[in-house]
Amino acid sequence: MGDGEMKGPHTTTKECQSTTNQGNIAGIKNWPKDDRPREKLLKKGSGALSNSELLAILVRTGVAPKSAIDLAREIVQKFGTFRNMSHTDMREWKEIKGLGPAKITQIMAALEIGRRFREDEVLSAKQKIASARDIVDIVLPHIRDLKTEVSKAIYLDSDNGIIHIGDAAVGTVNHAMPIVREIIHAALQKFASAIICVHNHPSGNIKPSPEDERFTRELSAAGKLMGIKVLDHIIIGGDSFYSFADDGALE
Repeated sequence: MGDGEMKGPHTTTKECQSTTNQGNIAGIKNWPKDDRPREKLLKKGSGALSNSELLAILVRTGVAPKSAIDLAREIVQKFGTFRNMSHTDMREWKEIKGLGPAKITQIMAALEIGRRFREDEVLSAKQKIASARDIVDIVLPHIRDLKTEVSKAIYLDSDNGIIHIGDAAVGTVNHAMPIVREIIHAALQKFASAIICVHNHPSGNIKPSPEDERFTRELSAAGKLMGIKVLDHIIIGGDSFYSFADDGALE
C-alpha cells in the first residue's frame, strides 16, 4: 500500500513538470493573438516590435524550458545591438543553448539583408560623389566591424556617379594588398572614368602603413597610364577615416 500511495503523487509531479516545460516551449502560442510577435507585426507593422520580438520571429521555436521570445531576449542580452551581432565570432553564437545552425544562419541572413538595404538606400540618395565623406557614409557600415582587412573599389562615371562597388581584396587581420592590375582591368570593363579605393584597419588605427602608401602610388600611376582618375584611397578604422586626397597625399 505504501508503494501505491507514493506512486500517485510522484507521477502527478512529473506530469506537472512536463506540462510546464511544454507550455514554455509553446508559450507564445498561448499568448493573446495581439501580443504574439507575428500577429503583432501583421497588425501594427514591424516598427511596433521590440528587438527581441523581431528576433523571436526569426528564431521561430524555443528549446525547453525557453520559448522563442526567451531565446531572443537572451541573444539581445548577450550582444546588445544588431551591429554587434553582425560581426560576432560564430563560437559566441553557439554558446547560447537552443541556437543551432539553422537559427544562426537565419539571423545572419536577416542582418546582411538589413545592411545591404541600407547600402542601397544610401546609393540611391547619392547620385554623385563629391567628397570622401560621401563614400564613407556608404561603405563604413559594411566594413568597420570586420576582423580582417577588406578592400573595396568604387567605380565612377564621368560625372562621379557610382557605377559599381566591388570587393578588391580580402586579407588577413592586418594586410590586404589589392592587385592594381585587376582593379584597373575592372574599371576598363565597366567603362569607368574614375576609381576610389577603400579599406579598413581592424585595429582602428587609420594611419596609412608603408604598404598603403605604396599601393596608392602604384594605383595612381597605373590609372594615369590608362586614362582613369584615381580620386582617393580611404582607410576606415572604427567610425573614423583617413583620406589620401583630403591629406594632399594623392600623387
